[in-house]
Order: sequence, then C-alpha cells, then structure tokens
Amino acid sequence: MLRPCRSVLYIPASKERALEKARELPADAIIFDLEDAVAPEEKARARALLADELQREDFGGRLRLVRVNGLETPWGAADMLSFAAHPGVDAVLVPKVNGPEDLDAVACRVSKPLWAMLETARGCLNAAAIAAHPRLEGMVMGTNDLAKELGARSRPDRLPLMSALGLCVLAARAEGKVIVDGVFNAFKDEAGLKGECEQGRDMGFDGKTLIHPSQLEVANAVFAPSEDEVALARRQIAAYAEARARGEGVAVVDGRIVENLHVATAKALIEKAEVIAAQPIAAGAI
Repeated sequence: MLRPCRSVLYIPASKERALEKARELPADAIIFDLEDAVAPEEKARARALLADELQREDFGGRLRLVRVNGLETPWGAADMLSFAAHPGVDAVLVPKVNGPEDLDAVACRVSKPLWAMLETARGCLNAAAIAAHPRLEGMVMGTNDLAKELGARSRPDRLPLMSALGLCVLAARAEGKVIVDGVFNAFKDEAGLKGECEQGRDMGFDGKTLIHPSQLEVANAVFAPSEDEVALARRQIAAYAEARARGEGVAVVDGRIVENLHVATAKALIEKAEVIAAQPIAAGAI
C-alpha cells in the first residue's frame, strides 16, 4: 500500500521559519511551493533556499513534493533543473496541467516521479489521459483556480465543482493513482473544514491539501479509518470466513449482505489503518 496522503500541507519555499517548522508537523505530505506562494522577486532566492534545506534537513517519513513554476514562466526551467534529481525530493508537482503533453515536456527534464495539478477546465476534461501518463504518481485538485476559470460561485456544498471533481477521481482510480482534494480557504472554520474533508473522503479522495498547520488534525482524523469502521471491517471478514466454511457465498453483518467485494474493501481499510498507525507522524491516526 502507498503511504497515506491524508494531509498535504502547502509550505511557501521562501519562508525559512515555515520550512523549519514543517519538520515537526504531523503532515503526511508537504508541497514545498515555488509557484503561487512566492512573489516573482523572491523566486530565485526561494529556489536556492529550498534546494539547500532539502539537502541538509530530514523531513522524516513525509512525502516531499516540490511545486515548480510552469515552463512558460521565466522560472520554470531553472526550477526543474534544480530539483530534477534532487535527493531530498520525492516528486515534482507540475502546475496547470492541461494534457499529457504538459507532463511530457517536464518528464524529459526531470528524473523524479511527477504529480499533476488539475486546476483548469481543459485539465479536468483530459483527466483520464493525464492520469494514464507513465511518469505520473499523483494528482492534486486546484479548486481555487478551477472555480475562477469556471466563473463558479463559492458554495458550502461545492455543487458547481462536482462534475470536475468527480471526473478527476474517476480518472485517478481507473489508473491507480493518488488524488488529493483542493484547499479549504477559511482556515479558522474547523466545522467547515471537517464537512469539506468528509465530502472529499466520501467521493474517494485520498486526502486534502491544506493551507495552514491548524487544519492538519481535522484532515488526519477524517481521512483515517475510525475505530468503529475498523471494528466493523474485522467483523465482516470474520463473518464471511465463517459463511465460506459452511459452504455459503455470502454473510450477513448488522442486517447487511457481505460478499467477497466487501471483504476486499474491509481488508484494504484495515491495512490503511495499520499503515497510518505505524507512522511516527501519525497524529489523528487509529
């Protein structure tokens, strides 16, 4: 099983204090951001600072992603050169991917695995082809940019974005790739964050991108199997094993049919809980 990505925290690469603090935060993954979070006049300094920090410091078991600037910008080529084979980087996150050709343009410059930001209408419509790219390992929803391009209004239920989010989840699952939901902007609204995390979890996202460390606890808890879910999964597995021993093909647990597919889901849930619990950074895990 791949490492969990319940909580994926953006860290501006230009902020020394934020980079230092990131080593202690209970995030499953960190996006070290050279793009939107860094002012144009700070880009070169942030690149050098981040390259040095990732070379010198240990970020533990966290997945380390670097979001570079696009190749169409004055900084993209230098970003990719700096992190193409950097030992402190797990993957390069490519912004505004509209199609697999955008990944091709980066893949010939970077030896690291690639992740793709899906934040445009064209990118979401091409999600299946993007997800199928052989160098791609994960996808990140950029819901702020997507909403802007769509002209969509902000709603607690995110109804205007549902078709795009659903297309991208389908594409990721079809190709066995990781996919994480977009950010929740109101970082002081814990109830709103919890609701949006639950919505993303129920849609099939692996986790959520976050803009503030205060959001980590909620995301870690929501995207981890609960104690009740783990207990139910164990009962389903046991009941099905007993049914098969009797020569029956299905079991019944709490008034619901349990078939082989439910057992496979139950085993995957337990495995996820065990992987999370084994992490040294597993705050909020079961």
